[in-house]
Amino acid sequence: MRPGLSLGLPLTAGLVACLALLPLSAWAMEFKAVGVAPAVLFDAPGLKSRKVFVAPPGMPVEVVLDDGVWARVRDASGELAWVESQRLTARRMLIVEVPQATVRAAANDGAAVVFTARQGVLLELAEPIVSGWIKVRHRDGELGFVKASEVWGE
Repeated sequence: MRPGLSLGLPLTAGLVACLALLPLSAWAMEFKAVGVAPAVLFDAPGLKSRKVFVAPPGMPVEVVLDDGVWARVRDASGELAWVESQRLTARRMLIVEVPQATVRAAANDGAAVVFTARQGVLLELAEPIVSGWIKVRHRDGELGFVKASEVWGE
């Protein structure tokens, strides 16, 4: 610890006071998706920062920090980047992470197969997790249940 640096009560109380002033959306983690147009991801907040990736429409991201103008996001691979907040939508999308996910008519392994989805396919979240299964919608409109462990974005 550097001389003069204190981790006592005054610093802790000051930190808590600063965090209390932030809007909840500034530090609450949530999932969103890239909107209808591709979005450029940057290495820092600002249009003059280095461009690191162009995210396709619908790509799910975990919002780590959002100040209303810029959002710090994590993608399915765990990489962090910055994106303009206006480029994100509250529409919830999931990405298949396994080589092939089986989407079933009910939330159990014995239910009929509705369709299969290959790794990288985007599925819309239709209902939140229930007992390890998520109800999803394919872009073709088919509905079914997929194991939560087979997708990312929940």
